[in-house]
Formats: sequence, structure tokens, C-alpha cells
Amino acid sequence: MSILIIRPEVSVAKKMQDQSFDGIAGKFAKNIYDTSKGKLRQAVLLRDLLERPELSRPCRILDVGAGQGQLALELASRGHQLTLTDLSAEMLQLAQQRADAQQLQIECHQLPLQQLTAQGWPAFPVVLCHAVLEWLEQPAEAIAQLRQLVAPGGLVSLMFYNKDAKRLSNIIYGNFNYVLRDLTFKKKVRLSPQNPLQPELVALWCQQAGFIIEQKTGVRCFHDYLRDRSEQETEYEQLLQVELMFNRQEPYASLGRYQHLLLKAV
Repeated sequence: MSILIIRPEVSVAKKMQDQSFDGIAGKFAKNIYDTSKGKLRQAVLLRDLLERPELSRPCRILDVGAGQGQLALELASRGHQLTLTDLSAEMLQLAQQRADAQQLQIECHQLPLQQLTAQGWPAFPVVLCHAVLEWLEQPAEAIAQLRQLVAPGGLVSLMFYNKDAKRLSNIIYGNFNYVLRDLTFKKKVRLSPQNPLQPELVALWCQQAGFIIEQKTGVRCFHDYLRDRSEQETEYEQLLQVELMFNRQEPYASLGRYQHLLLKAV
């Protein structure tokens, strides 16, 4: 199976402050994807998406900032046609290797979001954008660009890092100076998102871009607040059951480390 990687043009150099994970893809997988928090995220997103009528039969799906493609490959195994994009060639190569091992057909492009819209790609009925906004310099602009990539009446699955939840967890663990600095690091940590977002701002940007928010789910509503952190791994199945039971109910949905919004394009 072939992989098509298109390298970013010089014309988008001003956007290169947006985070790429070349050189640390393996570390990213070990510290995030292969842990309880990564497994919870995958399970919640998959539950939310598979309930949607748009995915009840095979369709074209664009995964923006797809990384190593765990969710994309799961959807491809169910008959959907997946196109993956990411800034990181290393991440896409890992996705392609996994697809080949599973005998799945996917299409990969090394492109930033803003160049997808500039190239005039045909609209998709379903667009995924998970854990991308918090790495971007201009997240509001990115939401408007997602609207250009989805067909009228189509679905966007948007997940972003929740600033309210990050603030709460740091208060619980006594990191008061960090909270009083408005969650800014003196030294940035490369695997930690640098731009957590206020949910009400994201909701406003979605409405301004031409979306209706049809569903909100919290992701990791309880995981990050556990006093005994070993429970994240040893009692994972019970933790997942609790997560899926309550993560669409308030106040728990708003406590999720991530917010998952399902958006209808109008």
C-alpha cells in the first residue's frame, strides 16, 4: 500500500510555530497513546462517533492532525475511507505502517490545516480534529478552516484541551503559583499542550464559523483527579465504565480534561 506525503510549502512558513512531533513520535506513543488516559480518550471518541447516523454506513472521513492514526485505523477497519493529515511525517509513517500491518487502505498527507483549505480540497461528510487546537497559534482561525473542509450538513468531531479542567486539577494538587500565573510555564514541556482553551470561547468560535453544537462530552472527567494514581491502570475497566456512564452529564462533562464537541455544519 502506498503513502502520499506532501511537504509544506514555503508560503506557510509563518505558521510553523504550530507544534509538530517529529523526533518524539515514539515517546508520544509511550507516554500518551499507550497509557490509561490514551485508552480512555480512544474509547470515548469511538463511542461518540459510532453512535452517529453519519457513520452508520461507509463514508469519506478526513482526520486533521491525525498523529499515529489510532482512531482513523479503527474507523478504516469498519469500512470508512480515511484521509489523514499531519505536520509530522514521522507520525504519518507510523500510521501507514500500522495500516499496512492490518491490511487497511488509508491516504496520508503531510500538510498543515491552513494549506488544506488553500488547496481547495473537496468537502468531506465527516471531519475529525482531535487534540489539535491547543497546539496552534490561531485556534479560532482553525475552526473556520474546518468549516471549509466539511460539506453542508456534515459532521465535525472536535476535541480540545479544557483550560477549566487543567486549572481545577492543579488547584487540587496544590500548584497554586502555577494557577496564579494563569497556567503558564517558565519552561515549556514539549508533550504538554501549551494553549489550553476556554470552552465558552471555543463554543463562540464554532458558532461564528457556522456550526451548531449538537453534543458535548467530557473526556477524562475523573481519571486526572484520582488521589491514588495507580487506579488509572489497575482499575481501568471500572474507570472506563464510570466515564462512559457520566461524561455527558453535568457537572462532569465540563470537568473533562478534554471537551469533545460534535458539530453540524449549517
